[in-house]
Amino acid sequence: MSTPHSVPQDDTGKAPRAGRPPQTDFADGRDYPRLGAFSFRRGTLTDNQKRTWRDHWPHLGRDLGDEVVDMTEWFGREAPTIVEIGSGTGTSTAAMAPVEPDHNIVAVEIYRPGLAKLLGACVRGDITNVRMIKGDGVEVLQRMIAPGSLDGVRIFFPDPWPKARHHKRRIIQSGPLHLIASRLRPGGILHVATDHAEYAEWITERVDVEPELEYLGWPADVPVLTDRQVVTKFEAKGIDKDHTITEYLWRRR
Repeated sequence: MSTPHSVPQDDTGKAPRAGRPPQTDFADGRDYPRLGAFSFRRGTLTDNQKRTWRDHWPHLGRDLGDEVVDMTEWFGREAPTIVEIGSGTGTSTAAMAPVEPDHNIVAVEIYRPGLAKLLGACVRGDITNVRMIKGDGVEVLQRMIAPGSLDGVRIFFPDPWPKARHHKRRIIQSGPLHLIASRLRPGGILHVATDHAEYAEWITERVDVEPELEYLGWPADVPVLTDRQVVTKFEAKGIDKDHTITEYLWRRR
């Protein structure tokens, strides 16, 4: 999963000049990933994916923007809503959604081919409770998700940014945890999983950094927690290398 995105927009909806940081109001002294500073694979879509994108993205997907999403209108119903940050190719998302039909699932990903695969899976499988947003997870939460509106946030196998000089790009740090807490309703759940040992140590050192999140440990009996139904590509690579998967749960106070 890659959470920072390569083409941020300012408050006019235009891409900023090279080297110019995106406009945010993160003036709280916490640590946030440095947005808009990196490039990512663009990737290409197959002809079939292009047709599916053209026909279905307008009502099942959105690009990063400054309009707060009305989930009830978008899904056509009132239901508990879970945001999955870094859905990758959507394999796990598409497998989990049918076993939690009473929940709205919003998959956030910057990699367009990954979203195209998830979009195709939803269309072919008639999965009606998934919507998608193309953008950086931190900016999507900040700009498009209403405070206190989410029942859950999932971050499965985030990019560990293993080099020390890149640690500031990790999504699990004080700023994003504070932002996630602000978007969860009281009692809402944050679920994180990683197979990177050093990143697990990093997360463990920060489980109590956000006062609005009560750390529950793992496992715990909580709502909106569905077992991951399939092994994701990143998880499979870790298993092949005998990596230990470490999972974390927090609850909004």
